[in-house]
Amino acid sequence: MQQKAGKEVNPLGTFTQGAKSLSRSPLGIIALFIVLVYGFASLVTTLGSSLGPQERLPLVYFLVIFPVLVLAVFAWLVSCHWRKLYGPGDYRDENNFVRMTTMATASLAAAASSRLGEGNPAAQPDVARIADTVRSAFPSGERMNEPWRRSVLWVDDQPQNNVYEGRAFESVGVSITQAESTTTALELLRRSQFAAIISDMGRREGQREGYALLEAVRSQGNDTPFFIYAGSNSPEHRQEAARRGAQGSTNDPEELFRMVMNAVAQTK
Repeated sequence: MQQKAGKEVNPLGTFTQGAKSLSRSPLGIIALFIVLVYGFASLVTTLGSSLGPQERLPLVYFLVIFPVLVLAVFAWLVSCHWRKLYGPGDYRDENNFVRMTTMATASLAAAASSRLGEGNPAAQPDVARIADTVRSAFPSGERMNEPWRRSVLWVDDQPQNNVYEGRAFESVGVSITQAESTTTALELLRRSQFAAIISDMGRREGQREGYALLEAVRSQGNDTPFFIYAGSNSPEHRQEAARRGAQGSTNDPEELFRMVMNAVAQTK
């Protein structure tokens, strides 16, 4: 036992409390595992007086190479899979996290049900899969504190058709700015910055107005991620959208949510 400010400090108890805290999220579990592995290796090297030079050599190599490998893997995780490193406890309010993800899931399920019902009234969305999509796409991090990084421009002359989809985005803190024409959208883009743009295809201005807006945006040197959300999800339309400079094209609310949230997370 150690004495500190008149109170006994139990190192084992302190470590146990720290371990409990770390085990609440994937990132903490990784950190705890690294500490334990490296600690045991160091302990064996230090106390293994009976080990000969040839037996100690692999441990020395491990102690030297292990931190480098950990750093490389950690950099890869942070760069490519950063959303999966956070648990509900990493958010300021766990109840708020649950509430927001539940609302987003319900909204996306309603949107998917509406879309599926157009062709098959008996079709039902995969709610479990939608919930997984929402949880994996939930925004986190200080970068999201900048308002424009969680702001999306949605261009559609019939915004009432996208009510549920809009609620899903707003449930996780992404604000939607509506525009009903290409002219209005371009004016908003001149005045404000957005993390992503969603556009329908056919509007009163023309049957391929989504592409007209995309061309106008790109001609101005604006590389904001652009997504087509229309009635078709055919490979031909996906390929054409990509060829014209869009980051995605779909008629699936869940896929739209996943693509846009990925773009929001990667805004520079």
